[in-house]
Amino acid sequence: MTKKLVLFDIDGTLLSVGSINRRVLCDALREVYGTEGTACSCNFAGKMDSGIIYEALRPAGLDDEEIGRKFNQARQTYCDLFRQHASLSDITLMAGVHELLQQLSLHTDLLLGLLTGNFEESGRHKLTLPGLNHYFPFGAFADDGYHRNELPPVAVEKAYSLTGKTFTEKNIVVIGDTEHDITCARVLNARSIAVATGTYSMRELRKHQPDVLLEDLSQPETVLREILKTSTT
Repeated sequence: MTKKLVLFDIDGTLLSVGSINRRVLCDALREVYGTEGTACSCNFAGKMDSGIIYEALRPAGLDDEEIGRKFNQARQTYCDLFRQHASLSDITLMAGVHELLQQLSLHTDLLLGLLTGNFEESGRHKLTLPGLNHYFPFGAFADDGYHRNELPPVAVEKAYSLTGKTFTEKNIVVIGDTEHDITCARVLNARSIAVATGTYSMRELRKHQPDVLLEDLSQPETVLREILKTSTT
């Protein structure tokens, strides 16, 4: 019986992507809007791809209505370009990720999913390249909302569609590398595991009071133990 829902962020948590990600987004925005705005310099950490497009283009003088009219075209152009140009050499897996996912996949009481700021098409490609995509039968993505805090209920609903079980509170674990992952876990009073594998240091993450703080995912047994803590039925 599945008892716990484990939701992973992608960038900075499972893997990192080289400069191709930013380059492709800038190319897509220039193609669709005629400007990349601040996309070549703004901070992406923990943000939604949908929100990044708006955030990057507003300083270029575009209002939300103008951005919105071509948003779907921009999203698809970015995803198409990313799939065309990103390769395995652009992906660096975080320490211990393969081993951790292999161990978690053996636990039939755990359901793995994604909770990420990526659009699904580009996020899935990032996972497919190093052979991780099959671990995640579903996810909540930037396609599902504008703000990250909108995603936890989406993930719970998708998990229900798969299993017929409604996951609540500490039966949900969110694993990520930024304050935004910690904050969105609180939307459902879920358990948060923060890892300092992205741009946030241990000290910075500690300020946001995650339930668990780890340097990385290199000790699968430790991560598994923390996931299984405080399990309820």
